[in-house]
Amino acid sequence: MQNDIHTSEQEKQKKGRMVFVYMLIFFIVPIVVVVMMYQLNWKPNGSSLGELVTPPRLLSQSTELKANDATLLMPLFWKERWSIVYVTADCQKLCLDKLHDMRQLHVSLYKDMPRAQRVLITSMQDVTAIKNDFPDLFIINQPVAEAVNLSKQFQLKDESVMASNRLYLVDPLGHFMMSYQSSVPLADVRKDLIRLLRYSWAG
Repeated sequence: MQNDIHTSEQEKQKKGRMVFVYMLIFFIVPIVVVVMMYQLNWKPNGSSLGELVTPPRLLSQSTELKANDATLLMPLFWKERWSIVYVTADCQKLCLDKLHDMRQLHVSLYKDMPRAQRVLITSMQDVTAIKNDFPDLFIINQPVAEAVNLSKQFQLKDESVMASNRLYLVDPLGHFMMSYQSSVPLADVRKDLIRLLRYSWAG
């Protein structure tokens, strides 16, 4: 009887250790791999079609930053999924066309769609029409000063971030790490994103 109890306890301990190992594999190792990719400047086979930000910029945000519906932007917002970001002051036709492209890009990820999110950063306050057309788009625009400060973190050289018409990629560790000029075809952006999703366990 005692041997049976002892054996049962050993099995429980063994299962507990296995659960711990699985947790390390699925939660810790992916983060370590992505960090090592940056530190060692390792890239998957094939050239990137976007412009790599070197070194990647860890985004910071004000604790007052809110989405268009006045909900507070949580600290882990940038650290849960890959983010496809667009920045503009006033979202008119050029912006709307880009938002349409972003949606097409997101949908084309198929089974990997939950690993990415689309984000619009703007100083525009009346975004009702945009939200109606793109209901699953995250719109960060409140308070205006804080939204503008966040947008400045995507600044590249002397280019105006609000007028650049670029797409930006933020990894699930919260790093702004790649950008795409407006002239880059959507299919090429997709190739890069698919490659990143394939080689990264994070997000």
